[in-house]
Amino acid sequence: MGAPARVLPSLLLGLLLASSPGAPGANPGLVARITDQGLQYVAKEGLVALQRELHRITLPDFTGDFKIKHVGRGHYEFHSLHIHSCELLSSALTPLPGQGLSLSISDASIRVQGDWKVRKSFLRLHGSFDVHIKGMTISVNLVLGSESSGRPTVTTSSCSTHIRDVEVDMSGNLGWLLSLFHNQIESRLREILESKVCEIIQKSVTSDLQPYLQTLPVTTEIDRLAGIDYSLMEAPRAAAQMLDVMLKAEIFNREHRTPVAFLAPVMSLPEEHTRMVYFAISDYVFNTASLVYHEAGYLNFSITDDVVPPTSNIRLTTKSFRAFVPRLAKRYPNMNLELQGRVVSAPVLNFSPGNLSLSPQMEVEGFVLLPNSARELIFQLGVTTNLSATLTFNASKITGFLKPEKVQVELKESKVGLFNVELLEALLNYYILNTLYSEVNAKLASGFPLPLLKHIQLYDPVVQIHKDFLFLGANVQYLRV
Repeated sequence: MGAPARVLPSLLLGLLLASSPGAPGANPGLVARITDQGLQYVAKEGLVALQRELHRITLPDFTGDFKIKHVGRGHYEFHSLHIHSCELLSSALTPLPGQGLSLSISDASIRVQGDWKVRKSFLRLHGSFDVHIKGMTISVNLVLGSESSGRPTVTTSSCSTHIRDVEVDMSGNLGWLLSLFHNQIESRLREILESKVCEIIQKSVTSDLQPYLQTLPVTTEIDRLAGIDYSLMEAPRAAAQMLDVMLKAEIFNREHRTPVAFLAPVMSLPEEHTRMVYFAISDYVFNTASLVYHEAGYLNFSITDDVVPPTSNIRLTTKSFRAFVPRLAKRYPNMNLELQGRVVSAPVLNFSPGNLSLSPQMEVEGFVLLPNSARELIFQLGVTTNLSATLTFNASKITGFLKPEKVQVELKESKVGLFNVELLEALLNYYILNTLYSEVNAKLASGFPLPLLKHIQLYDPVVQIHKDFLFLGANVQYLRV
């Protein structure tokens, strides 16, 4: 089957997404909802694909014998049949609750042309014919499911084609003769076409659509560290005027995947229908990402004097700290310092209506770099900050940006006595705001992919923030190749 004939599968399953069932009772991390508007767009594009495919139908020759009073017996043959034109005027794709989808096509017409031959005794005659099929309707039911690997499945549960009218126009010397038994000819052509149309559709589902689904990966790479599991939790749910697909949507470490200790929340999706497709993405997705990058030490940092700007009045040396930590300069004269920071636990992204925020807590340890290259711990700091987050999405992925506030520093432990942390707070603010969060925002700007197949592009995006989830809506365009 050519690329145009794959429009329906590509659109439908590009929106349906792909991939491995979750544990019973678990909530999805992502719900993809295809609205009636989206389903009708799929039907429209599928109509174009089917119309092109119908032009490729190979129609069989058919023969028969006749007996007419005063003429006697003879033999006729219809051959070289081909589809001259095909027009499919309207279609609809509707959910079948508990099963899948129903595709219906109505008011279709097909024009078939070919040649005829008649043999009676030693008499051989021939001519051409033109058949106009009117009022053809096609109904196909598709059952959607999921297999143990997490990939989606599709089968045809039923297919029927009905032709209302068949008009046959014969040309040639004995065209008038063949017109005498046109009912038999019309009946045979009706039978052939009704059978062929369903044969093509069923073969497409079995030989093209289902294998095409099997090539869909259950995971998508985000970067060298992380991947996202776009597993079907269950078979797609068909409801009135919409189709919901439940996906695990868990971000994991590609080198060593470990179970996540928390569950995705229950999401109550708003009744929105102005876009073709919606993605409800729970905080579970982002918080599993936070866990992966935290466990990999992505947010750990180290500050030494050589990374401090040359123009800074603050230096990471014991001499620079002499005025407010005299015991430090006295005990460790003319030595360099190093600050090592880490996030205490994976930051949790909090969703509330219209707002995204997180409050990471960090620990910073101060070391003296001894002449023998050893390090000696001299103090520990607690660092807190609040951040707001902005999430956006484009044609294929979600991106983010953090807006941090100034950090607040508290002295937790010191081996050189109590001291004012304002100088260290200023240094940490400069580094965290200008270096650490810049690196994080660069990572967030690269984003992570939405579960779409090739040649699917989103446009007219809308974003809503609800309790525990992000709600993205968009229209869909299939980029024909």
